[in-house]
Amino acid sequence: MRNRLASFPGAAAPVAAVALVLPLVLTGCLVEDGSAVSRGTLSGDIVGAGATFPDPLFQEWMSYYNTTIETGTTIDYRATGSGEGIEQFLAQSVDFGSSERYLQESELLVARQVRGCEAVQFPVVFGAVVIALNDPALDGLILDAEVIAGIYDRTVTRYDDPAIAALNPDLDLPDREIVPVHRSDGSGTTYVFTSYLTHEVQLWADEYAAGTDIDWNDGTVGGEGNDGVIQAVEASPGGLGYVNQSYALNNQLATARVVNEDGVPIEPTLAATTAASEEAEIPDDFQFTIDDIGGDGYPITGANWILAYECGYDDDTAEVLRDFWTWTLTDVEADRFASALGYAPMGRTLKERVLTEIQRVNSS
Repeated sequence: MRNRLASFPGAAAPVAAVALVLPLVLTGCLVEDGSAVSRGTLSGDIVGAGATFPDPLFQEWMSYYNTTIETGTTIDYRATGSGEGIEQFLAQSVDFGSSERYLQESELLVARQVRGCEAVQFPVVFGAVVIALNDPALDGLILDAEVIAGIYDRTVTRYDDPAIAALNPDLDLPDREIVPVHRSDGSGTTYVFTSYLTHEVQLWADEYAAGTDIDWNDGTVGGEGNDGVIQAVEASPGGLGYVNQSYALNNQLATARVVNEDGVPIEPTLAATTAASEEAEIPDDFQFTIDDIGGDGYPITGANWILAYECGYDDDTAEVLRDFWTWTLTDVEADRFASALGYAPMGRTLKERVLTEIQRVNSS
């Protein structure tokens, strides 16, 4: 019951500033050698699968791109969960994968073996994992990593538990059982959430650790996808669950404030997500986690990675793949979609690095 079971081993610039990052790709698109071609000339269908975390944003991006930017293309994204997205990517049943955790060395090796070339992975957006609550009266409830771990370990079972009361001395806490809800599918949201708890709480590191799929305590409830977690939270008096920030906003759920590294209870706002993402140290291989967040940063923050290959695509597919993800990082409209839905677009320097990485797609 308390042993981990992982499925796999192992900032935002203001909208006005984004326009200065790179020339907007509205009348031309970048091709592999960096030159521009006229808009409306691309054709091809691409399919991706993976994280539910960015799905609301991806659907907006893809619809706008298909109907306004390159009308001869079709991009289909299936929100299957990060674990399934990685599996389908490595099985080569999709053109690109999407995950809230980067591919680890064992998976990169599999990618080389099955494709005969290197995998390419790059972040495209940041977002927060928030603690959603069934009771609107508890909006702004303060929790810390130890209490959150205790709730999911079932050592903290009631809202008026002394550990929660100590964090909320001015709040009249209900004498009500907590019903903790988790993802039942392989999930990058779970990976971000459990990575945070593993980094912060020794009990969690020892008993559960981080993974896309966890052997949860029997006293918890499962829901498939972010939507399934929200449904279970809303259906359960005392419900509490972790979901992507945009899902909590769209469903107008009460959310908890979480104490960060500096001891400050932080509300999961877009600004707090941006503050956290700006503290991340991002290496050349784009394999990173966002830990030890202080200041104004919200501590449970993660990124979404796109997974592709250096070889094996036909020319049309490769060009659409490169152009679409380039467009998401260079068009101010794409950033507006992200901000409106509660995601943090990347800042200028990181965008420039990612744009270079995108050009590796089908370059071998």
